[in-house]
Order: sequence, then structure tokens, then C-alpha cells
Amino acid sequence: MSSMTLAIIIFILGYILIASEKLPKTFVALLAGFFMIILHIESEEKAFSHHIDFNVIFLLMGMMFLVKVIQQTGLFEYLAIKLSKMVNANPFKIMVVLFLLTAVVSAFLDNVTTVLLISPISILIANEMNISPMPFLITQILGSNIGGTATLIGDPPNILIGSAANLSFMDFLKNLTPVILIQLGVLSIIFYFVFRKDMKVSNTDRARIMSFNEKSMLRDKPLMIKSLLIFSLVIIGLLLHSVLHLEASIVAFSGAILLLVISKIEPEEAFKDIEWTTLFFFIGLFIMVGGLIESGAIKRLSEEVIKITGGDIKKTSTIILWFSGIASGLIDNIPYVATIIPLIKELAITMGDKAILPIWWALSLGACLGGNLTIIGASANVVVAGIAKKNGYPITFWEFLKYGVPLSLLTILISYLYILIVYF
Repeated sequence: MSSMTLAIIIFILGYILIASEKLPKTFVALLAGFFMIILHIESEEKAFSHHIDFNVIFLLMGMMFLVKVIQQTGLFEYLAIKLSKMVNANPFKIMVVLFLLTAVVSAFLDNVTTVLLISPISILIANEMNISPMPFLITQILGSNIGGTATLIGDPPNILIGSAANLSFMDFLKNLTPVILIQLGVLSIIFYFVFRKDMKVSNTDRARIMSFNEKSMLRDKPLMIKSLLIFSLVIIGLLLHSVLHLEASIVAFSGAILLLVISKIEPEEAFKDIEWTTLFFFIGLFIMVGGLIESGAIKRLSEEVIKITGGDIKKTSTIILWFSGIASGLIDNIPYVATIIPLIKELAITMGDKAILPIWWALSLGACLGGNLTIIGASANVVVAGIAKKNGYPITFWEFLKYGVPLSLLTILISYLYILIVYF
């Protein structure tokens, strides 16, 4: 049996077990990943030095530390009550505001950082209103991936594409932001019909929330000031990390450790609340996908897709958009984009850089928006699922699927129409 066949079998079996939720998904991902190494589909060196994206792992860990300290100050409770009162404790309006806020912030920050900040606020608001936070969390997952598509720095696949195609921040803003704004507007309307039954709050609960004094929620103002100062520096660092020639993980983790030292939190206390299951799930998933890459499975599939188009720009853009959307819902979009970029660059040699621009935009839209297809389709999805489970609201694979599939396919359809109208 060839290494490619073995890699595909292991990946499919692992994916089925993750989807079935019969076993903890972290154990399944790690087991499947290590089988890729044991069966010599990928080497230990490649698995740990090439395929595990430690920039993602340490960025996540750093932001988890920061959020942990900020939570202790009561700032999240303050923001939750303040926001609720601003819209007269109307849960649907709060949900839409948080959805749009997540999308906007995700356009300028890493979407994982965004959901780490906003998801705890959503859970607090829902708990105070005696309703399920699930609609809030699901819409924020969607918002983070949609908003991250709008700019060069919003989602890692865009950074890869921008570098490969020599596209600037303004290129992304001009070409992708318009269609993202359309999608945000359409989904805001759809959410009313999808979630309105879950948004019923009694007048008593609304009156109780309106009577809260949000300032009383701030438990440690000196620590809050320190936290916000360092967090602001981290955000600036994340925006400028390419100029500073520092990885985003170094910026976030350095800020987190500095804040932990200043706030005099013991290491044992700091580490016990880290979402270790989420981090190790990513490690297993990275190794799983690494096996597909090393075996040549992803490259073979991508080559076949491009071969089908016969070099036609319109047809190639269409295939890349839809194939990327579906593929990125099943495997992490970062290695997928890294694999398909060389194939598109080959097309540029014969067709010219300007001619294939629609293909680059199709790849970006498909890869980023496809992350909404499943709960493991993008990093932000996995992080929110981890936060939800820790707070007693587990988001199952199948539960997310019933929202993710139709809504992500809708956003990809809107993107398809946009590409046809604007570029052809």
C-alpha cells in the first residue's frame, strides 16, 4: 500500500472519529497524527519542525494568558452589562452587535485573538439573561472567519497569498472588503429568522440587567489598567509584527509573560486555566494534515482540480473558489493554501500576473470562508468550541454543521457572484 493511500485512510478514519464524538477529539487527532509518523508517512523531524505551526500554538497560549489576567479584573463583566444596557437588554441586538464587532476586529487582528476576547463576554451576557449562549458563539465563529477575509492581515491564508502574489494591504481592502460587507449584512438579516426563538428574555430578566451597576463589576482597577496597557502594546505589536520582524506568537507570548510577572500571578495558577486540550488538538491536526502533504495527496488533488479547468481563468477561479471552500472546511486552511500557491504561480508564468488576479481572490475567499463549514475548519472555531465546553456549553460537530454548512455555502455563493460580476 502506498504512503498516499495510507495517509488518506488514516486521515479519513481520524476525521470520522472526530465527527462521531465517540472518543475525545484531542486523543483522536494525536493518535492519527502519530500513526502518520509511526508508519513513516512523514518523518519525526518534518512533523515537529515543519508541520506543527508553533507560531499558532504560542500565539494561542499567549492570548489565553492575557485573557486569563483580564478576566480577573472584572472588565468582561463590565463590558457585558454596559453593552446589554446600551441596547435595552435586547438579546438579538446584542448578538448582532457582537457578530459585527467580531468581524471588524478580526479584519485587523488575528481572528483567534478576537474570539478569545469576545466569547467570554457573550457567555456572561447570555448567563445574565438566562438564555443559551450558543447563538452568540456560533455567530461569532462565522463573524471571525468572514471578517478575517477582508484584509491582508485578517487571516493567515491571506498573508501567504499576499506574499506569494505581491498583493498589498490596499489590494485586499479594495477587492475583498466590498463582498465581505455584503455578506455581513445578509447574515445579520438571516440570523433573525434562524435564532429568534432562542432570543426570548423575560421582562423581569431585562429589568434586572438594566438595573445593574456595571462599574461595581470592576474588581481590580490597578490590574485592569496594567492589563489594558500591555494588551494595547501587544495589539500594536501584532499589527506591526512584519515591520518588527517578529512572529505574532513572540509578540503575544512576551506580552503575556510580562503581564503575569507584573500581576504577581504564580506559574501554577497561570498554567492551570490554559486550554491544553485545544492546543494539543491543534498539534495532532497539524501532524495529520502534514501526513497528507508529505504523501503528496493534497498536491495531487489540487493538480487534478486545476487540470480540469484547461487554463480558462473564469473556470479556474470558479473551481478554486468552491474546491477551496470545501477543502478548507475539512482540513486546516493554512497548509492547504501553502500547497496550492505554487500551482497558481505556475499559471502566472504562462498567463501573466494580472490575468490570474481573480484566481488569487477566489483562493482567498474560498479558503477563509470555507473555515465556517465545520467546527474544525479554522483555528477560531476550535478555540470557541474549547471555551464553550469549559463553560458547560459544548458545541458538537453535528450541531455546528447544521449552521456552518448552509451559511458558509451561502457566503461562498455570494463570493462566486461577486467574482463573476466584478472580474468577468
